[in-house]
Amino acid sequence: MNNPCTTTVGFVGLGIMGRSMAGHLLAAGHPLAVYNRSRGKADELLARGAVWRDTPAAVAACSDVVITMVGLPSDVQEVWLGGEGVLQGARAGSLLIDMTTSSPELARRIAREADSRDCQALDAPVSGGDVGAREARLSIMVGGRQAAFERALPILQRLGTNIVLQGEPGAGQHAKMCNQIVIAATIMGVCEGLAYGKAAGLDLPTVLKSIGAGAAGGFQLNVLGAKIIAGDFAPGFFIEHFVKDLGIALEEAGRMELDLPALALARRLYGTLIERGLGRLGTQALAQYYGARP
Repeated sequence: MNNPCTTTVGFVGLGIMGRSMAGHLLAAGHPLAVYNRSRGKADELLARGAVWRDTPAAVAACSDVVITMVGLPSDVQEVWLGGEGVLQGARAGSLLIDMTTSSPELARRIAREADSRDCQALDAPVSGGDVGAREARLSIMVGGRQAAFERALPILQRLGTNIVLQGEPGAGQHAKMCNQIVIAATIMGVCEGLAYGKAAGLDLPTVLKSIGAGAAGGFQLNVLGAKIIAGDFAPGFFIEHFVKDLGIALEEAGRMELDLPALALARRLYGTLIERGLGRLGTQALAQYYGARP
């Protein structure tokens, strides 16, 4: 798989992150077959030389490696296990990678089905949002067997800079849940800190300059905090997708008999924003729970 010109990649899901990810593979020289529910999102890639296929199964039928990046676990199930899904068209020996944040159990099911078709499967959810996708510096958390991981690494290195095998199938999804739980608690702290600063009459950019360089610093504060101050709630990652992730994390925590109160609170607060019709805003729009903006 070291020669891009001989490794055909199929990519299913050309949304806010998938389109950039597929573009990196095309730029690296991989023949690229694509599918998306809305064909218009493929236009730029098609103009650059990608080939359209009418179903996920048709993408898989012409690809050595198939990557999917869709929205919800229900989408993953349809794209992989449906009548026109990837596994219906996958050729023996194919490498199959789902990069959607989904459930560990579904990842394990896909891996079992792939095994039965003499294919290799990995779950490889990512962190880094639209910026990480555009700049090919995603953090990629991988679940699956070592041999499949090593085979996938040259492809994944086109998309990210921190690529770690977490364990057996499903482990990548569990690691992504850890990521989302940390983000959920952190973004609540960012919003509350900025709300407090506003109420105290402080100049928030000045506050950010100070605390962003200290122990509180990090992406959620320094990047999303700055967006909150500017009133920029455009999505790098949709609230509705984040709520989906938090729901998966809560369900898995329940199975493990874990009490995670910050996770539960974040799920409730974001659920309130969805009820207000704000589900297509970015996760930093949680600030709107505390007021229109700091």
